[in-house]
Amino acid sequence: MEYVGRVPAPPLDRFIDDIYCLTGVPRHRRMNVPPMPSAHLFLNLGDPVRLWDSIPSVPPAVFTDGWFMGVWTRRFVVEYPACVRVVGVHFKPWGISPFVEMPATELRDRWVPVDAVWRGSVDRIRNQVGGIASADEMLQALEEELRARLPDAPARGLDLVQYTGGRLETTYGAVPVGALTDAAGVSGNHLATQFKSHVGVTPKRVARIYRFARLILSVDAPHPVDWAGLAQTAGYFDQAHFTREFKDFTGHTPTQYLALRRRFPADPGFPPDSGPMPAD
Repeated sequence: MEYVGRVPAPPLDRFIDDIYCLTGVPRHRRMNVPPMPSAHLFLNLGDPVRLWDSIPSVPPAVFTDGWFMGVWTRRFVVEYPACVRVVGVHFKPWGISPFVEMPATELRDRWVPVDAVWRGSVDRIRNQVGGIASADEMLQALEEELRARLPDAPARGLDLVQYTGGRLETTYGAVPVGALTDAAGVSGNHLATQFKSHVGVTPKRVARIYRFARLILSVDAPHPVDWAGLAQTAGYFDQAHFTREFKDFTGHTPTQYLALRRRFPADPGFPPDSGPMPAD
């Protein structure tokens, strides 16, 4: 598959890490996706995409049009069609909030059809984007749609979440939540309430996901990996806790994960997100 992405122009870059096109024949149809510090919008321009939660009791979903996903705190599995054509958005953890008129908790660990959020819009957007041949033009059309939907003024509490969330982003979750509240001049309860409203989870949970992302992105699979050193650098000071969280997030022990990465290297040109791995 080919991944073509770009960071949108200001002010969208305050809320979005990148918008992208994903096209072509996937090397692996089923991918195991661990929690990452992102919320998502996917517009499917091809055959249906299937999704499975890591909790067996949650029924799978099939999407022909598009779907939103909030921040995920556990892994899930995506199954691509034989030929993929998707246009998507990687929102920052708080970045989806200005574009949806619903609490972020309602999107946490869930996939929701686009029409359930942007009512009556998905066919218009898919027709507009899908009728364009080049990836650059598709990304421009999606960026214009997002720009038109961005409110003039932020919702209550979003500036606070963006400021403190930005510190978690730049430190990969290393800054203590107490330091965030002190710097912002608010209580821990107030900050947690605003994070739940705009992100769907507490700042402590966001910090955990950034910490895990830092560790995953530090793995240099072709070479020997010092797991203890990587874990400590990422902020894990308890080896048992690191191993338990790693398996919860990926479904594998660190040793199993490394073996899988070596068997199935990431495709060249993909974004530096080495977390997703073949599920079969």
